[in-house]
Amino acid sequence: MCLAVPMRLIERREALGVAELDGVRREVSLMLQPDAGVGDFILVHAGYAIGVVDEAEANATLAVLRQAADSLGTT
Repeated sequence: MCLAVPMRLIERREALGVAELDGVRREVSLMLQPDAGVGDFILVHAGYAIGVVDEAEANATLAVLRQAADSLGTT
């Protein structure tokens, strides 16, 4: 099973960017999403932005992921 996590793109340098979620920042490749802009929510999988989603969808996805983590006692 694969998992892509929505993160906000906070910095862009050509085909690389920095995405953030809950204060954690990661460098990501934007080669697969060349039109992603600073402020967009991107789906990050294995260091690559594989999609762009709106803020409502990102927040809904994060809520489900947090609920799953809480139910497992991993937070």
